Amino acid sequence: MGMGVDVRNQMAKRAAEEIQNGMVVNLGIGIPSLVPNHLSKETMVMFHAENGITGMGPSPEKGKEDENLCNAGGFPVTLNNGGSYCDSAIAFGMIRRGRVDITILGSLQVSQYGDLANWIVPGKKVPGMGGAMELAQKAGKVIVVMNHCDKHGHPKIVQSCSLPLTSAGCVDLVVTDLAVFMVTEVGLLLIELFAPYSLDAVVNKTGCEFKVAETVRKIPY
Repeated sequence: MGMGVDVRNQMAKRAAEEIQNGMVVNLGIGIPSLVPNHLSKETMVMFHAENGITGMGPSPEKGKEDENLCNAGGFPVTLNNGGSYCDSAIAFGMIRRGRVDITILGSLQVSQYGDLANWIVPGKKVPGMGGAMELAQKAGKVIVVMNHCDKHGHPKIVQSCSLPLTSAGCVDLVVTDLAVFMVTEVGLLLIELFAPYSLDAVVNKTGCEFKVAETVRKIPY
């Protein structure tokens, strides 16, 4: 299964299941930005962005963009009723005070103990730390949504991260295109499989050992 739109949305939909009414949620760029498309209209969520928006709405219709309203990636957004905006220092203050309930981030690597490496590949262009370091340490729950393997076929879930860490032991849940893992005190626990993948396929593509839940949920493709 390639990383087509459907696979990306399947991962985003699974991450969206973790969001409950009334939460403040921060979304990373990439697949996490698809999460709002998979929430029911009844779920009232305040989406927070590091550049100073809380209560971010969907993308505006063409021609109705407001040049002063964009998300952390610089793309135009709208503001929901009850939303607000502030400078980025206050937005980061909210993160550091633990006011963000969930952050959903992409990553380059995650270790078996929930270490997060998502800000730099040495020698490559530096995308910068962004807000990931604060979010990883201070958000109530940290969910990583990423491909199971990189474009060269190397596992992104590893025994120990070879890339510089963003934060150690911070990840709670990992959603890949193959499976869903909880991070526990004794390492990773596989709790769900995406159809059509088998447990063997996941074992072969994972760079560390993991335990398997007694009941594994199969998520239809």
